[in-house]
Amino acid sequence: MVKAVVIRRSDRPIEVVDIEVGAPKVGELAIRIVAAGVCHSDLSLAKAGGAGMELPVVLGHEAAGIVERVGEGVAGFGEGDHVILSPVPQCHHCRFCDSGQWTLCDSSLRAFTGKMFDGTTRMSLDGAAVTQMACIGAWSERTVVPAMSAVKIDKAMPLEQAALIGCGVVTGYGAAVNVADISRGDSVAVIGCGGTGLNAVQGARLRGAERIIAVDVIVEKLELARRFGATDTINAESSDAVAAVQDLTAGYGVDVGIDAVGTKATFAQVVAMTRRGGQCILSGMAAPDLSFSMMQFTAAGKILKGNMLGMGDFRVEFPKLVKLYQDGELMLDELITKRISLEQVNTAFEDMEAGKVARSVIDL
Repeated sequence: MVKAVVIRRSDRPIEVVDIEVGAPKVGELAIRIVAAGVCHSDLSLAKAGGAGMELPVVLGHEAAGIVERVGEGVAGFGEGDHVILSPVPQCHHCRFCDSGQWTLCDSSLRAFTGKMFDGTTRMSLDGAAVTQMACIGAWSERTVVPAMSAVKIDKAMPLEQAALIGCGVVTGYGAAVNVADISRGDSVAVIGCGGTGLNAVQGARLRGAERIIAVDVIVEKLELARRFGATDTINAESSDAVAAVQDLTAGYGVDVGIDAVGTKATFAQVVAMTRRGGQCILSGMAAPDLSFSMMQFTAAGKILKGNMLGMGDFRVEFPKLVKLYQDGELMLDELITKRISLEQVNTAFEDMEAGKVARSVIDL
């Protein structure tokens, strides 16, 4: 029996309960989770009572751990390997992977069901099947995942920091490095300075952007954005963010605008603060439906791009981000605001909604 954070029914709050975890089958790995991040996607799934997934479901998708057992047919992994888990598995042979759009892999559609690829589950509660968020269910002391959802990393890398790479870091960094076309000397605006936004800021810094403007409504987050590489900050609660960006860019707007929040208001802002011919990158998903005038793009020649988890090949991206951290170029320690236990997840959700944390990390 292992402890896990579970949604049993949509009308009940999340609970920490004892579950059973079975052995890995063909193409799977058994993982002991060492650390897991608390992400907005976890909160959204909890609020939605499972968001259509079969209940009970174990939450958590941003994590790192140690391989305890290797299933049949799995190559490249051994017991004791340290891994970062990914909420989007990558098969490297479907149409999307072959075209370099790895985070759109066909396998991700199966992972979103919360079941293993054979349509069954490895977790159970009182004899009933339990699904796993993103086929991971990281808020559990142990889990079983598809091997294509894990990437082996250097054992010298601290697993607390490594856990953050699997979602928030790779999404924000990838927005600036993979999705946007940022050249040395460009100007970039990032709306939202949570986990994704802060990593977009440091991604823009690593790409050589000359002016990086961070926008948020929380003073502490703006101060943190400065540490991550923002050259300018704008408090959108006390200032007109669009006008302030225009003032900072001689009336032109920025070359690249990144929306790391994804509300109707922030989408409108990022489009308005991006110059003619500039790029608007959408990395947040707070609002399911957005609307805009075609003239904002056709007449102004602006480019609109979506960003799914940084759009990179995780077998390359995760080790690269680990190396950047080890070389002192990527800030990860500063993202960890609180270290918590499984029993403190609800408090972590409250802190997240209040804007008190960049990331809470669950130590298991």
